Amino acid sequence: MKQLFIVAGLLFFLSAPAQSKKKSTETKPVKTTQPTAGRNIPITLTPYKNCWIYLGSYYGKTKVLADSTWLNEKSEGVFKGDEKLTGGIYFIVSPSKTLIEFELLMDEEQHFSIKADTSKRDKPIITGSLDNDLFVAYSKVSAEKGRHMQGLKTALANATTKEDSLSLKDEYIKTEKELQAYRENIIKKYPNSLLTLLFNVMNRPEAPAIPIIDGKPDSAYPYRYVKEHFWDNVNFYDNRILRTPMFFDSKIDDYYKYYVSPEADSIIPEIKYMLLSARTGKEIFPYLLIKFTNKYVKPEYMGQDKVFLYLFNEYYTKGDTIYLDAASRKMIFERAYSLIANQIGEPAPPIKLTDTLGVTKSLYDINANYTLIVFWDPHCGHCKHEIPRIDSMYQAKWKDLGMKIYAIYVYNDNIPDWKKFITEHHLTEWTHVYQTKEARDEEIKNNVAGYKQLYDARVTPTLYLLDNNKQIIAKQLTIEQFDNIITEKNKKK
Repeated sequence: MKQLFIVAGLLFFLSAPAQSKKKSTETKPVKTTQPTAGRNIPITLTPYKNCWIYLGSYYGKTKVLADSTWLNEKSEGVFKGDEKLTGGIYFIVSPSKTLIEFELLMDEEQHFSIKADTSKRDKPIITGSLDNDLFVAYSKVSAEKGRHMQGLKTALANATTKEDSLSLKDEYIKTEKELQAYRENIIKKYPNSLLTLLFNVMNRPEAPAIPIIDGKPDSAYPYRYVKEHFWDNVNFYDNRILRTPMFFDSKIDDYYKYYVSPEADSIIPEIKYMLLSARTGKEIFPYLLIKFTNKYVKPEYMGQDKVFLYLFNEYYTKGDTIYLDAASRKMIFERAYSLIANQIGEPAPPIKLTDTLGVTKSLYDINANYTLIVFWDPHCGHCKHEIPRIDSMYQAKWKDLGMKIYAIYVYNDNIPDWKKFITEHHLTEWTHVYQTKEARDEEIKNNVAGYKQLYDARVTPTLYLLDNNKQIIAKQLTIEQFDNIITEKNKKK
């Protein structure tokens, strides 16, 4: 399915093509009665007949079907139901379910009629809907202003005198302000309308000029201002914002990308506020909860899995799992249990495993400025490449900085190959250990979490860097990233 007619209309004034020269006049919205129960939307859509058509809506970044109707021999049908649909931007879908014929606004008033022809997809006639009347009127004004502003841009590019340039700039600013005033009038006159909601969600505050305070420029002020006003007039509990394509979802993504520091401790308060504000929204709350869960269950930056654990502890363990199917619920709980014990800044889980001589070696018995835990397998292709590289870095630099390596063979079924790899690659300065079958069987018998779960060692190689107190400094990074962290820490000593 394709095309975003309403989106294009809302943004038209930004890049309006210079086409029709016919001057438009403002269309006054029709008066409507109080919204009635349920929905009843007669539609005539030519030339389709004797077939099903569909009513769809946006849901975040996706599209869903909300209703269907059979078109008779006269191309007539009715979308109807005892319950109202959640307000938002909807669209009519072709019988093949592959084409969006046109879009419309749907809010509290869901008793109106539609007449359209597929050869004129941009000109459906919608009668009895204040929301669509408002949008049509706005579209005409924004198109007219947009064409005028585009013409001014062209003239400005070709201006030959300073006076002409100033005059054109003044006219451009004047036209822009007129369009802004028109939007503000809609917002003031119809504060609860869907079009007002769209304006508010689309709005991005402009950064103010850098102020001078006590003779010094406050360069951070524009950033603080934009962040503080980013969500002005947007109510997170309003389910309608889910059905505003491109706007709400992308605005959230931009907010966390540009205005929230990537540290988990900065992200968590922001998410807490959003979810608390959205709590009464039956659709928006679960959507946001799942959106944030998906984002931070596989985070972009090290340490952000703490955000996922926050969501797990605050919501999923307290019963907010009704939005999930069984498989998703199982995945979330298993993932959380694999992350709880290995958070950045927390003590590393104790490990006592058997070395190449059959002697038990404890992680916490290692006395070192840094300890690198390496989970590996001699048959792993990536390990064959990375393990020698780790040792090269260790011999060249890390050993002199007081590092020791605690290397764990993650299986127990091919001890000879494990020992052979150690010998052939001269890894004799590492502490090499593995877990015997008997030790693992004992853990299973007593329902004790194994080290693979405690360290989330699902793949090989997996690396952890610990400080002298065995607190986790970093995890699951590249050799070069670990080296950068160690270098920076030593600079501060």
